[in-house]
Amino acid sequence: MIVELTVENLAIIERAELQMGPGFTALSGETGAGKSLLIDAIELAMGERADTELVRTGAPKASVQVVFDLSSQPSLREKCAEFGVDLTENLLFVQREVMAEGRSVARLNGKTCPVGTLRALGPLLVDLHGQHDHQALLDPVRHLAYLDAWIGPELTPLLSAVADRLVAYRAAHQALRAFRSNIRDREHKLDLLRFQVKEIETVSPVAGEYEELESALQRLKYSEKLAEGVFTALSAVADADVNAQDQLGHGVQSLQSLLKFDEALQAPLDRLTAAMAELDEAIVYLRDYAESLDADPSRLDEVTERMDALKRLRRKYGENEAAILEFLIKAQNELALLEDAEASEDSLLDDEKKAGTELMAACAKVTALRLAKGIDFAEIVADQLRDLGMERAKFDVQRTDKDPDETGADELIFLFSANAGEDPKPLNKIASGGEMSRVMLAIKTALAGRAGVPTLIFDEVDAGLGGRTAAIVARKLAELATHYQVLVISHSPQIASRATTHFRISKAESNGRVTTRIVGLQPKEREEEIARMLAGEHVTESALANARELLGL
Repeated sequence: MIVELTVENLAIIERAELQMGPGFTALSGETGAGKSLLIDAIELAMGERADTELVRTGAPKASVQVVFDLSSQPSLREKCAEFGVDLTENLLFVQREVMAEGRSVARLNGKTCPVGTLRALGPLLVDLHGQHDHQALLDPVRHLAYLDAWIGPELTPLLSAVADRLVAYRAAHQALRAFRSNIRDREHKLDLLRFQVKEIETVSPVAGEYEELESALQRLKYSEKLAEGVFTALSAVADADVNAQDQLGHGVQSLQSLLKFDEALQAPLDRLTAAMAELDEAIVYLRDYAESLDADPSRLDEVTERMDALKRLRRKYGENEAAILEFLIKAQNELALLEDAEASEDSLLDDEKKAGTELMAACAKVTALRLAKGIDFAEIVADQLRDLGMERAKFDVQRTDKDPDETGADELIFLFSANAGEDPKPLNKIASGGEMSRVMLAIKTALAGRAGVPTLIFDEVDAGLGGRTAAIVARKLAELATHYQVLVISHSPQIASRATTHFRISKAESNGRVTTRIVGLQPKEREEEIARMLAGEHVTESALANARELLGL
């Protein structure tokens, strides 16, 4: 929910700061005082197009900051994490600046971000609905989302099954498509694959072989020098008349004979014994190594040729033998597929048909549930509309087919009729601004407690309403406020009186310039504001009495 809104140098607002809480907040004031500018400010923070005309004359920039508390919104916290936004005590700071020269800057928790990120997060944070702002109801995709949210958990496993079947179908379809694409140049591809497979199989590389050959090549090139050095070492440690092995053995024997006189010699004796064991192992290794040295020129040529063959494969098929062998497996599989073209195509066709059948079966279950629940949903919304003073209103959910995706194979559109004798028609084609606002309020009331963004904002939802109907709208908004944070800009005293928090927006002239003032009302001030909304600028005692009655005082 929004906990703070700060606006600076936006049109006639020099500076305004609103501290907000949960529940129902009303904003009232005379026409032209700047109420709609607050809506513009929030829209700007949510990524709407920046208009330099909004920058206050003489100011270098206009700025808006909205602080959201996401403590009770784990899904929104996860979404912020996806965008790389680190929250501070679950607070999200959304900032937007519009420079007078036209440039704009967006920030999330102090870090610059693309405006597109604000546009992606905005609909998840705030649902803003005004007289001329009906995007949510104009978009049939949102109609589907509203119904699904109303259906709730019962739909979740069915949509999960659709998503799984869709992945399988797309994989089968892609395999068939790729196969058919390959068929068009089949003969050329066959020749190439056969050559590649044969070339690799002829060499038969082994993973890690090239590095071993490099070591062997070094030994072969310097075999005489290596042999000379190894035999010199063997002579010094084992083969000469006086050698290290014999001398070390004499030392061990001497110390062993002295142990009976002083056990302190056991430590150096152990070290010499260990050294003797190490020396014996080294001598064995050197003798084996000397025997392995091969100065045969033909062996040198053989290793060189083998390395050249591996180099050619590396240049063509991979950076090492493991990559070459991986390429070979893929080539062999593709070759087998092309060589058995007719049988392979039939098999892939069968796979695609089976996956398509399973996908449509999963979609059919989703459709059946939506059709059944859609009737109940439409009835509830129609009842809400009748409560809102539209006694003749009709509301239906119309379904048409679409290509399956993660949401199923259904396209939904809301149908609406406000007048008796008129068949319901697409909502976005016939509803007026005031009607659209009430339809949205009816839908939101039906969805209360089930789903939705944490903050709902209604701009003059009371347009054209009065008396009993305005009172009913006020009650509906109060009901919504038990599930969401609700902000309402209103001229209706019935609606404003039901709010838990009330701000008055006014304008005043100072130093020849008009400035908007926003004041949080205390109980007495609120009583006077409700009376003003009832009677106009000339507040009478009877208006004050009526205000106290509306406020339940």
